[in-house]
Amino acid sequence: MKVLMLNGSPHKEGCTNRALLEVAGSLKAEGIDTELVYLGNKAIHGCIACGTCMKKGACVFEDDPVNEFIEKMKQADGLIVGSPVYYASANGTLFSFLDRLFYAGGSNFAHKPGAAIASARRAGTTATLDALNKYFTIAQMPLVSSSYWNMVHGRTPQEVEQDLEGLYTMRTLGKNMAWLLKCIEAGKAAGIGLPKKEEKVWTNFIR
Repeated sequence: MKVLMLNGSPHKEGCTNRALLEVAGSLKAEGIDTELVYLGNKAIHGCIACGTCMKKGACVFEDDPVNEFIEKMKQADGLIVGSPVYYASANGTLFSFLDRLFYAGGSNFAHKPGAAIASARRAGTTATLDALNKYFTIAQMPLVSSSYWNMVHGRTPQEVEQDLEGLYTMRTLGKNMAWLLKCIEAGKAAGIGLPKKEEKVWTNFIR
């Protein structure tokens, strides 16, 4: 089993990365493989609601990693998204990426456990987690929790090292993710299939 881990920070080896590495170590100890994907510090085009992905199953913009990540997610069993806090929310580049990722490839994420991680110097973490978790819940992904909200604090990775409770929270998150993945695998082995999909009824509020 493998968990994809997305580092949504423009700093490849910053605080968000340090938190993700702590989770990765915990998953590895439980026998779960991980792949850490760095989003990068270049501009990511936002969704333009063209609807092309509904026809071809991929985003119309092919000059950034959205479609590549969708392919990775098809083979993955879980997803963890990490973000720094910008103005009490996730960074804009990550939002642009996730909007297109989930709209174009969300069907590949259903019933795979997901979790978000927020990294901040001080505040804005819970608002960031709330925004990121909405991507998982609309894609039918079970949310993985920890012993506290999934956050670390510090201005530098060295300061994050001093957030002992935050690192403990990350390790617990990894253990809980591993446990849920193993439970899903055991359920499949016991003949428990995925929930039967019902045809969706679209309802507009203005007619």
